[in-house]
Amino acid sequence: MTGALLEILNLLGKQAHAIDGGAARQWAETFTPDGVFRSPTYPEPVRGREALTEFAAAFAANNPRAHHIVTNVCIDREISADECHVKANLLIVRTTSSDAVAIDRVTTIDDNFVRHGGLWRIAERVVTRD
Repeated sequence: MTGALLEILNLLGKQAHAIDGGAARQWAETFTPDGVFRSPTYPEPVRGREALTEFAAAFAANNPRAHHIVTNVCIDREISADECHVKANLLIVRTTSSDAVAIDRVTTIDDNFVRHGGLWRIAERVVTRD
């Protein structure tokens, strides 16, 4: 799964840049069409690309100086050639008005990745605050 890990790392990087840059549709397209995002920060899971797009747009609008930092990415369970479970740490940092950097959140993400249309996509993400 070495090639898969490189594709997944690339997708996670693009995903972080998309949500931080206000590219909500591109962020949502890193999920399957019926993808699910669950986080204790938000009261309900976000389901489906349209809702994911709205979620990402609202995040970017309300957090203009936020940056998602994804690290410690590993495939911790290979389910099949077209499905795997990925675990990573995600930090959300902000640049303050005085150009200082503050860590807003430290989380763990548990992603179920599947091949969709020949590309790796997230079927479900579960965020845990550390």
